[in-house]
Order: sequence, then structure tokens, then C-alpha cells
Amino acid sequence: MTSRVFSRVLAVMDNGAFPKAQKWMWRSIYNLLSRSWRDPDWRFMNYGYVAGGDTFSLKPEDEPERAFIGLYHQAVAGLPVAGARVLEVGSGRGGGSRYIARYHGPASVTGLDYSPATVRLARRLNTGTPALAFQVGDAEHLPFADDAFDIVVNIESSHCYGDVEAFAREVGRVTAPGGWFTFADMRGRGSLGDLDRQLAASGMELIDSRDISAHVVAALDAAESRKQARIKRSWFMRRFMREFSGSKGSMLYKGLSEGQVAYVARRYRKAG
Repeated sequence: MTSRVFSRVLAVMDNGAFPKAQKWMWRSIYNLLSRSWRDPDWRFMNYGYVAGGDTFSLKPEDEPERAFIGLYHQAVAGLPVAGARVLEVGSGRGGGSRYIARYHGPASVTGLDYSPATVRLARRLNTGTPALAFQVGDAEHLPFADDAFDIVVNIESSHCYGDVEAFAREVGRVTAPGGWFTFADMRGRGSLGDLDRQLAASGMELIDSRDISAHVVAALDAAESRKQARIKRSWFMRRFMREFSGSKGSMLYKGLSEGQVAYVARRYRKAG
């Protein structure tokens, strides 16, 4: 039953039906998860990224989350992050923003999320990280001035939005001339053309486009035992969490493994 319900949710999401209801639904889900899954050693809810031979350095305390951090590492690798003003839209529990702040030397990192409960949790989980702040805000109406950031990061969040084009336009507005927009998320393979048309509304130049599905599946495999151990402690919404987290046997895991769902990465640059 849970798989059928989750499958219907994914179909509505992929078709862009009922955008306002979709946005409200995801906000409610993340508020609930942030209240019920408050473990201090889980700063991430993304599906992760593992590539063979990728040996970026981490401090010992961050090693347990290497698979999840990998999705952020690939997003910012090679970008001029040192000294930059960075915005993460859809920052969730804050682990990705924390990684960028701790390892890449930005002037500042601002994490923005639509869920008030998730922002409160991110502040608690990531205290003591210099140059890092979190605030509540809407991806489709960013509460920032024009040209306020040098790099905008958006990881596994856009599928929750009611209007991806509005989000892309806002990214184009708040990114400074010469700045970067780095994006990663999943869609049904037949919807990738629509996604790229939506993201083009930023007015920025597409610099790099990749399908990273195989690396995301590798990360799901790497994190499976840790995830299952945590899910077993959650009597509440246990079946939903298996689907939501992309555990083996879930609709999302099968979709990514068998090719019906694609996980893509994009990089754009603003002229100037």
C-alpha cells in the first residue's frame, strides 16, 4: 500500500500537477521529519554520490557521511568558492552548507529552506561553524537583493517546488555577474527536457550537463546499512521512510537503478 501511495505522489510531482498543493505537501513532510528525526549524526537527507577513485579529504568526524557529502563535493568541485558569497536554496538539515563552509573557505554561506522546523534543526545541528547561517525562505521568491551571491547551490530540492521556472528566474536575479549556479536533482527520464527548459529561465549559460544516476545508486548502496539501522528505530512512518530514503526495494531505488528515473547535475554561469 505504501509503495502505491508513494508512486502516486511521485507521478504528481513529475507531472507538475497541483503545484500549490505539491509545495504545501513537501513542506509538511519536511516539517514532520525534522520533528521526528532529530539525530545529531544525521545532517543530510540527500541520496548521495559515490564515484570510484574519488578520494577527497574529510575530517574523521565527517567520514560517516562521506556518501552524502559526495553530492556536494561534485557540485562545487572546481568552482571558485574561496572568498565567495554562497547561497544554498533548499538547505535542509544543513550538512551540505556546513561542508562548503568548513572545507572550501567561502566568505559566507547562507542556507535557505521553506520548512521552519527544518531551519531550526539545521541551526541546532550545525552550531559553531564560522560564516554559516540559516534562514526560512521561499525558493520561488528569494528574500535577497539582486547580485547578492557569487555561487548558488541547489541539491535534491527542486522537485518540491511549485514553479521551477520562477525559482530559476530568482537564481538568475540574485547571482552576481560572472557567478555560478550548480544544480542536482532527479526527474522521470521523460521529463528532463522540461527540466532544462525550466532551468534556462535563469538566463544563465549552461556550462556542464551530466547524468549522475549510477553514482547516486552507488551512494544509496553505500549508505544502506546505516539507513536501515536508523529506520528500524522509527516505528512511526517506517514504511514511508523506506520509500522516502531510497532504500533497496523502494520505488525510487528501482527507478534509478533501472533507468526510469534520472539523477542529473547541471552547472550554469551568469554573463559578466
